[in-house]
Amino acid sequence: MLFRSLVLPGALAPHIVQAQAYPAKRIRLIVPVAAGSATDILARIVAQKMTEQWGQQVVVDNRVGAGSVVGAMLGAQALADGYTLTMMTSSMAINPALRANIPYDLIRDFAPIANLAMTPQTIAAFPGAEFKTLKEFVAAARDKPGMINFATQTTGSTSHLSLELFRTAAGIRVNHVPFKAGTESHTQTIGGAVPILFDTIPALLPHIRSNRLRGLGIAVTQRSPFAPEVPTIAEAGYPGFEAVGWIGIAAPAQTTVAILDKLNSEMQRILKQPDVKEKFDTLAITATGGTRLCCAGSIHTYTNTPAMTTTASSIRADNILCCLQRSIHQPKPSRAPIHSRVHNLNPPPRKHRLKQHQTPSTRRNSRRP
Repeated sequence: MLFRSLVLPGALAPHIVQAQAYPAKRIRLIVPVAAGSATDILARIVAQKMTEQWGQQVVVDNRVGAGSVVGAMLGAQALADGYTLTMMTSSMAINPALRANIPYDLIRDFAPIANLAMTPQTIAAFPGAEFKTLKEFVAAARDKPGMINFATQTTGSTSHLSLELFRTAAGIRVNHVPFKAGTESHTQTIGGAVPILFDTIPALLPHIRSNRLRGLGIAVTQRSPFAPEVPTIAEAGYPGFEAVGWIGIAAPAQTTVAILDKLNSEMQRILKQPDVKEKFDTLAITATGGTRLCCAGSIHTYTNTPAMTTTASSIRADNILCCLQRSIHQPKPSRAPIHSRVHNLNPPPRKHRLKQHQTPSTRRNSRRP
């Protein structure tokens, strides 16, 4: 919901002056996901172009943890002066349905600046895996329920939610293997430790082009112009299946409208530059852009998408159930002395030690009268 406030003409003047002088110092761009991800790649392109245009350094600050919660919290708590911006992702919008007591509210604590890109999720496999197509993978997963490892980028990420959506659509059961970063899941899948994974097409395309991974299916209704050789998941028998990540940029709430408008104009300028378009095509990133209102609409859409929020809630329930099961079946700790159960604890004082082959009774008898 948008609110309009009436202000006197004189009250608006300081904000206009502030926007004209902006930026007067270095800008921090928080990226709540790991380096090498599609969001990180896009953030570095934007930061470089802003630095070149404004003559003030824009520093990318990767703050990873808790499924983007750490970075989002830092962005929400920053000063609303335009010098701390945050890359926004679809996982940030879904987090409230996935985790309890989220320390930020995407609508209340952030002022939208612009949509930047859409990144379709893609299934890719180790070239030496037993399955060569998505249909063969589904058949293998049905033959061996819960036995095939499936990698994603952290629990609760967009890739994890995409996996759960596909698992439900295909009626299969796999063993989810979350990694702290997408690059880790790539390395393990390329090496054959994990046979299959879900991630964005921009992150996976270099590996697919170099034949280190085999693209099995992209989660959009039509084949991507960036990877036309990769079939859609719909072609494998799941019509209408879509799982597309969203990337935007925002400032802390209460940032002045003049600064927000200036930042939005800068994002539109960057996205229209020919060299940026060329980079996006090379990286398989689909640029979006648009007004601040469009960005606010994307936040609302991803926060309230029934399929995503229902899937996130089921993941949260599954995690709670797993924790309860572990606590019920957890073996009771040993009753050994505390100093033998804790590492790096100083040994007992010397006066309590016994010499080798000496019992407490022989020790007392050996003392001098």
